[in-house]
Amino acid sequence: MIHSLAAAMSDQLLNISLLSTEATLNLPDAQNSSPVRTPDLQPLAVSPWDIALCVTGTLISCENAIVIAILFYTPTLRAPMFILIGSLAFADLLAGLGLILNFVFIYMLNTEFVTLVSVGLLIAAFSASVLNILAITVDRYLSLYNALTYHTERTVTFTYVVVGLIWVVCIVLGLLPILGWNCLRNESNCSICRPVTKNNAVALAVTFLLVFALIMQLYLQICKIAFRHAQQIAVQHQFMAISTTKGVCTLSIILCTFATCWMPFAMYSIVADSSYPMIYTYATVLPATCNSVINPIIYAFRNPDIQKSLWLACCGCVPSNFSLRPRTSSDV
Repeated sequence: MIHSLAAAMSDQLLNISLLSTEATLNLPDAQNSSPVRTPDLQPLAVSPWDIALCVTGTLISCENAIVIAILFYTPTLRAPMFILIGSLAFADLLAGLGLILNFVFIYMLNTEFVTLVSVGLLIAAFSASVLNILAITVDRYLSLYNALTYHTERTVTFTYVVVGLIWVVCIVLGLLPILGWNCLRNESNCSICRPVTKNNAVALAVTFLLVFALIMQLYLQICKIAFRHAQQIAVQHQFMAISTTKGVCTLSIILCTFATCWMPFAMYSIVADSSYPMIYTYATVLPATCNSVINPIIYAFRNPDIQKSLWLACCGCVPSNFSLRPRTSSDV
């Protein structure tokens, strides 16, 4: 989708260059009154928005590659919670690589098939990122709601099945543009992200809003359960109150960050189409991609087990003041 934005901008620049060339060819030379036959072609200008997206993609790829490497090389990080975190990191890694490849394709290999592949990869990656965040939220809710039976019901096999279903759905969504669900033959049906059709863009945006509403409802239920547990433990009431308050603040930050990154793009996809200025599309796409920069910080690097593995991998030791308190799925 981002490929199409820069491609359209590049086409405009190319048309201007061609018009300038034609005018130069028809302009008689002052010396010999003959047409100039060897005009100099201007190089294609690089959009600063594309540079920003490429840099963002590089940062996303580096962060999530670290998370995947830690999870892969640490045998103790095999619980369902870490499987979901790994799936989220892999989705964001693909999104980052997609942004980098998108930049390369725009200025080196701008063809119709490459455009469809680039758009499909980005749709699949970002859809998987959002759905994995939903799966992590459901996992946290179940770990509190069914605290006694959580570890027996949420097996590793069940988690792999859920992750597999998520990726099947996202791969299908990514294949739709390649299979013909695009607007390359009818530009009037294009959304703000060419070659995605307006109807498909609206459907994806509405689905995101429903997912966000479900995530928000689940986090509200998590807060209610946490406050109820705090009231039931009278001995640790003061400690639990502080801990619960901190957890609610963390949940608020998570929800606000998620909404701030994705909501502008989702709402703009519903109300706008390809006739709107491209700068507005870039301005809403960039924050959405930044969500994949923040995800590793929220869901991976805050985890004490992952922090410990990272310390061991980088320094070969763990700081003496490092907290070894086990972190569960219910921790926010």
